Amino acid sequence: MAKLTPYFYSEDARAQAQFYIEAMGGEILEQKTYGEAPGTEEGMKDKIIHMRFTAADVTFFIADSMHEAPGQNSYDLNLEFRAEDEARRAFAGLAEGGRVLMDLEKQFWGSLFGRVEDKFGVKWQISTEAPTHQG
Repeated sequence: MAKLTPYFYSEDARAQAQFYIEAMGGEILEQKTYGEAPGTEEGMKDKIIHMRFTAADVTFFIADSMHEAPGQNSYDLNLEFRAEDEARRAFAGLAEGGRVLMDLEKQFWGSLFGRVEDKFGVKWQISTEAPTHQG
């Protein structure tokens, strides 16, 4: 069985990880700097080479980008919550400094759903689990 872990490359990995931790609850689990690797240039030693953190009970990886990304594919990250209050808190936290693309509202299929682009340009779909219908 495989596990998918989103890996962000950031202009400021510490700030971006902290933003997600504050928006959705979580913690830093591991942090390594470029300074721990041999031969690192002086100006890069304090930059993050790898960080593992949790937010909304999901594990994420993040690192400070060493190079500019010329063009990136478009994607959304979907976080599905069991509880409405958790979904609303995450949505509001991610929207701080960003922009709401679709309000978090009850949808025709029965669950909450909304889209937000955070202040780092990452697009998130926030939803609650769809109710199960028993026939």
